[in-house]
Amino acid sequence: MVRRLALQLISRLPASVELDDLLQAGMMGLLDAVRRYQQVPTAQFETYAVTRVRGAMLDELRSQDWLPRSVRSKSRQIEQAIHNLEQQVMRPPTEAEIARALDVSLEDYQDMLDDARGVQVVHYEDLVQFQGDTSSALDTLDRVDDAESEWSNPLQKLMSQGLRSALVDAITNLPEREQLLLSLQFEQDLNQKEIAAVLGVTEGRVSQLRSQAIARIRASLAQGAWDDSAGEVNFHNLL
Repeated sequence: MVRRLALQLISRLPASVELDDLLQAGMMGLLDAVRRYQQVPTAQFETYAVTRVRGAMLDELRSQDWLPRSVRSKSRQIEQAIHNLEQQVMRPPTEAEIARALDVSLEDYQDMLDDARGVQVVHYEDLVQFQGDTSSALDTLDRVDDAESEWSNPLQKLMSQGLRSALVDAITNLPEREQLLLSLQFEQDLNQKEIAAVLGVTEGRVSQLRSQAIARIRASLAQGAWDDSAGEVNFHNLL
């Protein structure tokens, strides 16, 4: 039961999530269910245990999501500023322009980029399709229909629908230097020190440029309509 629930859950999560972590958390939830369960005619043990096991797995996912809310807030401010400026100037805005839009100095803006270095293109919070949804992003995974997830292969969704195209467009529209940085890191598999040598900048500057590139990509995805035609189930499986 624990393995089945873990496989159902991990099929809708990023590849960075380890199955073994979910299994371990699920087993702890199962032991907790055994201790707490009181036998009654209207409630079978498995029905009770499923809730405890899935809850333990979701708690484990929350514990892995280490990025502080303050960092997410700064990241969203940067993304919004980039989005607004792109609409105004019809090109990728410069760092100086973004700093002015945020009403901070260039140095303070670069500090914000340093703080946002752990931000990824997609977070668990992004699994909530509608910004007005006040529920937890992880909790929404419970509401995805299991029958749909059986046939929905996340890789096939990624390859066949709009997210891949939107990502390609977002990366293509990055400034040349940031495109090169991502290529060196993810295609050439260079480490930060090697990338710094190629670009002729410090390692700290590499981190800032990567954070800025991710912010541009997230801003581009946020304003695009790539998921408009996808239902909630497809949206979750796509990510």
